[in-house]
Amino acid sequence: MTRPDRRDLGLLALRIGTGAVLAAHGTQKLAGWFGGGGIEGTTAAMEAMGFHPPKHSAVAAGLGETAGGVLLALGLATPAAGAAAAGAMAGAVAVHAPAGFFAQSGGYEYPAFLGFTAAALGLAGPGQYSVDRLTRHVFDRPWMVALAFTGSAVAAAAVVGRRARGQRAVVDPDAT
Repeated sequence: MTRPDRRDLGLLALRIGTGAVLAAHGTQKLAGWFGGGGIEGTTAAMEAMGFHPPKHSAVAAGLGETAGGVLLALGLATPAAGAAAAGAMAGAVAVHAPAGFFAQSGGYEYPAFLGFTAAALGLAGPGQYSVDRLTRHVFDRPWMVALAFTGSAVAAAAVVGRRARGQRAVVDPDAT
């Protein structure tokens, strides 16, 4: 009988923990679970934070966190899951960045950590104890890593950039 590989057990623990946290935050946004605002509350918050269109932003953030988290926890479509969650966290980092790094001051420490962890899992792969392994990595191919992370980076840059341009326009109406 072979012993379990510690790396695979570590990846499993990291995937489940990170995925559960992301999914919980996402369901706050989508369904109002765990004291969240649901779509209506999240839409209002997205509008106040300068994301436009706010409802689309609320749904995208909620889906990125929920689906990305659940898929990471399962180890299914791991590159896409990690990229989606990391992209969603990029928007949260942009919101918290003006407050500095540390979470105690309202900074971006926590969403950055979740984003980097999700990205690292997407890049490293799910390990042996995963649905990806059971499906012979049909949703975990090397080309999928490049495609998922490129798509997520482009989408996050567009969303964060649009928000930044909108905020500049509020501060300076003559800005383009």
